[in-house]
Parts: sequence; structure tokens; C-alpha cells
Amino acid sequence: MSKILLVEDNEMNRDMLTRRLERKGFEIVIAIDGQAGVDMASSSKPDIILMDLSLPVMDGWEATRQIKADPATQGIPVIALTAHAMAGDEKKARAAGCDDYDTKPIDLKRLLGKIENLLGST
Repeated sequence: MSKILLVEDNEMNRDMLTRRLERKGFEIVIAIDGQAGVDMASSSKPDIILMDLSLPVMDGWEATRQIKADPATQGIPVIALTAHAMAGDEKKARAAGCDDYDTKPIDLKRLLGKIENLLGST
């Protein structure tokens, strides 16, 4: 079973995504701000991270940069999730170290395809 770290401050989004991903057989661990996301990436060793970009304490851009800068966590794929899909955001997310990018509202089928692609269809 693959473990997903969901870094999301919106409780409704967190609950919906957690339920839907658990039904697909994933184990979900949750962080509600960017700093907690960095800490959880290190302590829980997830297989993949879903990173909201608009987060309190530390935004998702900086959290991703820190995760990718740490040799212990740099190999964990990160998918950026954002409701603010502006021109250039995907490029900015990839520059911060995100391996993929998806927009909210979440299209579960599309997101699952990206997760499976990054996990190598394990």
C-alpha cells in the first residue's frame, strides 16, 4: 500500500481527498501547514506528497524547496495542488521542485493518473 502525505489546510478538501484516496487503497498521512509538511515528509517517509501551495506558516513552494533540498526526502515525488491556476504557476511549481501539478477542484481520475505515473504504477 502506498503512503500519501497530504499537505492541505482546508478541512473540507482534506476530508474529501482523504476519503476518496483511502477508498482507492492508499494510506493517508496529513499535515495542515507547510512546516508540518516538511516535518512529516521526514518522519513518515511517504511514497508521494500532494502539496497545496497556499498554506499557513510556510507556503507550499517553500515547503517543496526544503523537501527537495534534504537528501533524506528529495526523492519523494511532489504533486502541487492549487486553486490559483495562474499562467506561470506550473512553471513556478516545477522550479520549486514539484514533479507534477494539478488544479482544484480536484479531478480524482486525473489526479490518480498522475499519482500512478509518479509511483511507477506500483
